[in-house]
Amino acid sequence: MTDGGPPPLGPHLQRLRKDRGLTLDDLARMSGVSRSMLSQIERGQANPTVATVWALAEALHIEMADLLGVGQRAASPRIALASAAFTPEMRSDDGLCVLKILSPAERVGSIEWYDLRIARGGVLRSAAHARGSMEHLTVIAGRLIVEAGDERSEVLEGMTARYPADIPHCIANDGESDAQALLVNLF
Repeated sequence: MTDGGPPPLGPHLQRLRKDRGLTLDDLARMSGVSRSMLSQIERGQANPTVATVWALAEALHIEMADLLGVGQRAASPRIALASAAFTPEMRSDDGLCVLKILSPAERVGSIEWYDLRIARGGVLRSAAHARGSMEHLTVIAGRLIVEAGDERSEVLEGMTARYPADIPHCIANDGESDAQALLVNLF
């Protein structure tokens, strides 16, 4: 009921009646509402009284609110889609590193994941994150260098590096081509 108008009682009543295998005559006999009135209600040509709605609900063995559709909300989709155009991103000052934020906002501070793209020569430097946090970097294309503390590792396409993120760390592309990775932060 987004337009503020009355609930679509007619089509709902007709669907309930047919789902139960009832004819207009059957429902008229069960409810005491005339066949012609039922037909008009189903076609949206009549506005039934409260007494009529009550009689129909009783005959169908449902609550009046269920007949009217009051309190029923459209079911939330099980699959929520986010358009690429509405995926937020962050860029390094030099524009060589782009992080597209793939994780939902309500997960910030527990788990975050990003589509990371680093152009040739780009470096993504990070200060220490929360104590105990870890990063997981999976290279999808190209190769990257990960530094965490005083350790340094080359991460080739298809490889995953896991390292502490509660110390200063960086991800660099010193290769000949741009690189893409999936970066997951666990806090």
